[in-house]
Amino acid sequence: MKRITVTMLVLLIVAGSMAKSKAETRSNGYPISQVPFTAVKVTPHTFWGDRIKAAREVTIPLAFSKCASEHRYDNFSMAAYTLQHPGHDGLNTPKWDVSKFMGFSFDDTDVYKTIEGASYVLQTYPDEKLKTYIDSVLDVVAAAQEPDGYLYTARTINPEHPHQWSGKKRWEVEEILSHELYNLGHMVDAACAHYQATGSTKFLDIAKCYADCVVREVGPKAGQACVVPGHQIAEMALARLYLMTGEQRYLDEAKFLLDYRGKTQRHDIYSQSDKPILEQTEAWGHAVRAGYMYASIADVAALTGDSAYLKTIDTICENIISKKYYITGGVGARHQGEAFGADYELPNLTAYNETCAAISMVYLFHRMFLLHGDAKYIDCLERTLYNGVISGMSVDGGRFFYPNPLSSDGKYAFNADNTVERQPWFGCACCPSNLCRFIPSFPGYVYAVKDHQLYVNLFAANTAHISVDGKEVILEQQTDYPWDGNITIRIQKSQAKDFSMMIRIPGWVDRNPVPSNLYRFADDVIPNYQVMVNGQSVNGQLENGYLRINRSWKKGDVVTVHLDMPVRTVKANHRVVDDRGRVAIERGPLVYCAEGVDNADYNLFDFLMPRQPRFQVVDCQINGLRDIRFNVKAIEVKGQAVEQNDLGEAAVKTATLTMIPYYAWNHRGPGLMEVWMPQTIRALGDY
Repeated sequence: MKRITVTMLVLLIVAGSMAKSKAETRSNGYPISQVPFTAVKVTPHTFWGDRIKAAREVTIPLAFSKCASEHRYDNFSMAAYTLQHPGHDGLNTPKWDVSKFMGFSFDDTDVYKTIEGASYVLQTYPDEKLKTYIDSVLDVVAAAQEPDGYLYTARTINPEHPHQWSGKKRWEVEEILSHELYNLGHMVDAACAHYQATGSTKFLDIAKCYADCVVREVGPKAGQACVVPGHQIAEMALARLYLMTGEQRYLDEAKFLLDYRGKTQRHDIYSQSDKPILEQTEAWGHAVRAGYMYASIADVAALTGDSAYLKTIDTICENIISKKYYITGGVGARHQGEAFGADYELPNLTAYNETCAAISMVYLFHRMFLLHGDAKYIDCLERTLYNGVISGMSVDGGRFFYPNPLSSDGKYAFNADNTVERQPWFGCACCPSNLCRFIPSFPGYVYAVKDHQLYVNLFAANTAHISVDGKEVILEQQTDYPWDGNITIRIQKSQAKDFSMMIRIPGWVDRNPVPSNLYRFADDVIPNYQVMVNGQSVNGQLENGYLRINRSWKKGDVVTVHLDMPVRTVKANHRVVDDRGRVAIERGPLVYCAEGVDNADYNLFDFLMPRQPRFQVVDCQINGLRDIRFNVKAIEVKGQAVEQNDLGEAAVKTATLTMIPYYAWNHRGPGLMEVWMPQTIRALGDY
């Protein structure tokens, strides 16, 4: 492949044209079906339109450039050279010592994840140059594939001296560090997305060859390596490959990888292998690995009808939502092991909340909705999406967080590279590259269908072509959500005629912040909502969080939804020690935080929130570093700042606190930040 130049990277964002995908859709085994990303086009110059644009214009070109500058492409090229010249003279020279230039055995996945994100982008922004560029990258990837399908550059570059995490032979240390199956998982996910977006089987054929190699070599039979993934995701990807191809062996392999966890040589909580899956009842260990595995348990439960799997994932998901879930929708309390903590262990300053873990929760919550049709899972998905996920990427798409704490003193180094602010990249680039693939996939979470029911799950301006009971319905959704709660849905075409539109009424409107007793609203505000069709009110009891509108639809029908969006205060369960005596602030789906840069007249950590605060919502522009400017709705509240005189005596003064959406923090450099604000001096002192 030719060397990537700045000019080529710029060309990645030049709009072109592309034929619509002809990828077929198979039943996913779930009672409810996702409306695929290929069917939903997000409107430009809107909240999510801007985020997809940032991913397209900044994040994805940046990731491709890092694949070049950080030798990701070179890894494939060197592996290809070894395949073409086995035993070549360079194998015993430093240049070919894999451990000297390949940072991690999973570096190949940076390429796969970036291609996946670029594939999603192609649906919203058709671009022939980008499509051609991806094809050129795939030529490099394909050349590194061994004749039997094995594709793992950490070994192929120098089989006699592979990467130090790779072991002496295939699969030997898969359960510990090699990441051979992890690489497969991201390859398959990317290949499926590429096929859906382009109709080309070029990447899918590569991925199937590696998957077939795994099916032959990894399993419980004699002569096979009886191992399970050290880092889960292959299970979820193989289920997706089964759906894409209809080939049963991929689903069987996914189920084997789950069935045998806890039954092979590795037994520890970190990798969720301390016991077999069906004996697990709570979330433990590395939060990203766990989240991917839990999502795959839901997949296999749906595809096989295994009731024991269904019971297991229901139990684990309930444990997360009720005891291990941050108000920002993040998971993973501990830096050590990047792991879930014990029940109610939810520290703020030292919270880990890896961005990748939040993404894994979106995967899990979406699957739980597809299983049960309950809006509570979309409520959790939305909370994680607007707070725990997009906080990991700056609004311009060019800087990133690895962890996402709920408090910062400007000194505690929480990032993976021991920094206290957003970084342009990381040596272990799993979070930036994961955001590359996730943000552009957002359109696939907006709608779902089941028989004659069309679910409106997320509110975002878009146009969607949806098949309801095999007949086309075209919707246009207009909204300024999450800044206000007004949504308009227009029927542009309806061949389905009679169907039920299921409008999600978020839990933050009239129920609880999350569907458990982990958090509760602490004020006496009583929000309301109103849904109308062609100007006539729609009434009725909610069904699992949805308002059903059952009618004969025709072109020109208009559904309007109004959700009251007052500022709310939230308290945590008293068992969450770090949040006692404190409140968090929300408005709509957004959690708010206070930053020192907006509150420079006093120490932010010395502010006391009033018992009955009165909030004011104001327009605000954040003028960040590197000329980043963006608008938000800020919240102001009057309270007291506690000061100490020279004698150590406490005194208070009137102060005004300004808060901004949590996802927007740290755009102006490191400093103080707080989500949970104290209401008592005792809480102030305990922190």
